[in-house]
Amino acid sequence: MNLTLNVWRQKGPEDAGRMVKYKVKDVSPDMSFLEMLDVLNERLILDGDDPIAFDHDCREGICGMCGMVINGVAHGEQVATTTCQLHMRHFEDGATITIEPWRAAPFPVVKDLVVDRSAFDRIIQAGGFISVPAGSAPDAHSVPVRKDDADAAFDAATCIGCGACVAACPNGSASLFTAAKITHLSLLPQGQPERLSRAKAMVEQMDAEGFGGCTNTGECTAVCPKGIPLDTIAKMNADFLKAN
Repeated sequence: MNLTLNVWRQKGPEDAGRMVKYKVKDVSPDMSFLEMLDVLNERLILDGDDPIAFDHDCREGICGMCGMVINGVAHGEQVATTTCQLHMRHFEDGATITIEPWRAAPFPVVKDLVVDRSAFDRIIQAGGFISVPAGSAPDAHSVPVRKDDADAAFDAATCIGCGACVAACPNGSASLFTAAKITHLSLLPQGQPERLSRAKAMVEQMDAEGFGGCTNTGECTAVCPKGIPLDTIAKMNADFLKAN
């Protein structure tokens, strides 16, 4: 495959940034999107140019490090797929692909496609944990949990913190991420003692970081690679209202 890439290049947070066009030839349809960028970077290095900076780690759709807007869609147009799991066979030969970083004020660009997502860390630090001493691990099934609650908690816990929800939201809201980190604890017995204080602290930290408010547009769950449902935000809002 032969492709044309329009890639956002930005030297640092203070640089204005610009789109740069690259031609990439002989791309295998079996390559992942990141492998295609690796090939381009190898060529840029051999030519003495600065390689394109982008986040990556496990490349298995687990860690949440990779993240970029591909043709206007966070992670690309494949449903429930991270950028690292997106393969080039989903693009046409001769296609033009536009690649940009996450766009949100709380996610400042570090370089090129790399953004600073430490705002997520601070939201979790505000309350995304259980501090109540719970002793050693209990025997299996000794603490009954309703099947519906267990399933919903596991669904919320699949959040990998990639930030696609923020990038897709027209308000730049982190409500889906924050709700997932709150809900996967609030539905289980271990999370009950701090349930309301956790919701209050994490939502207030989310607001303090400068994320926008949720208006139920639904773009977040549409691009979420783990398919976290929109009603997770409703659970968060309910706890936050009770806490206040």
